[in-house]
Amino acid sequence: MKKIVAIVLAVLSMAVVAGCGTSKEAGSNKQNLQPITIGLMPDTDSVPFIIAQEKGYFKEEGLDVNLQQYKSAMDRDSALQSGNLDGAVSDMLAVAFAKSGGFDVKVTSFTDGSYKLIASKDSGIKDVKGLAGKDVSVSRNTIIEYVTDQILAKENMDGDSINKVIIPQIPTRLEMLQNGKLAAATLPEPMASIAVHNGCKYVTGSDELGINPGVIMFTAKATDSKKAEIQAMYRAYNKAVAYLNQADRSEYIDLVIEKGGFPPAAKDALKLPKYHEAALPKESDVMDCLSWLKSKNLISESYSYKDIVLDLFGK
Repeated sequence: MKKIVAIVLAVLSMAVVAGCGTSKEAGSNKQNLQPITIGLMPDTDSVPFIIAQEKGYFKEEGLDVNLQQYKSAMDRDSALQSGNLDGAVSDMLAVAFAKSGGFDVKVTSFTDGSYKLIASKDSGIKDVKGLAGKDVSVSRNTIIEYVTDQILAKENMDGDSINKVIIPQIPTRLEMLQNGKLAAATLPEPMASIAVHNGCKYVTGSDELGINPGVIMFTAKATDSKKAEIQAMYRAYNKAVAYLNQADRSEYIDLVIEKGGFPPAAKDALKLPKYHEAALPKESDVMDCLSWLKSKNLISESYSYKDIVLDLFGK
């Protein structure tokens, strides 16, 4: 009997030691992942990051992610170039401008945000052709102007066929549109949904026309030194995508409005897109955007797809 008791105690002791070893090993694996900092904008592209943080998906991957909110792309890009961010929710124009300015960044995936052309309530505009000669608000040399030009190009129109009214501040653009001081405006979400909710008319949008310039980018320094961290981030991101695509809107909308920096009006108006798991952008999306930039003499370099995009998914 004493021998049996001794054997049992020995087995239990080994199990405890093994369990402690596993715990230490798991803790060690988590410590091996460096923290990463990501810049977000108040748009629907940022929502999967907010969900991944609040639902604990980053922690499940042993990753510490610091999410920083920015109101303007200029502030976000300044933070990126000053070394305060590892990566950011961004767009192809910002990537090209950074590289052209000598700051090396890499696109690691596309995003699901959209940009919509919205007509004012009393404009009478029903389609893109109806914009000819009308006041349409954009922000100059930005993703907004690019999408607007692409929408026009689909109807064999060019940027000169409309009167572009330059209003960089999105809230001001939205207010003027709703007050009937503009015939139309191109807006990101959730501002586009708010405009429609308040009586303006949807004309068309980037998602409907297959235009997808939104991306997630990281500095070349981060992709070199934090590859495992970025891969862990994307695993958590994909968990958030799965959650958003199956959960009832009521489960997350208050959280999204609070953490995403969206105006309160977005709670009723906002319609989230169907999110996709992280994947590389299409080559045509990248090259079309680069061609537009060159045509406007905004960049002089000729970049290839591989100059811009880095595959960290190992597919």
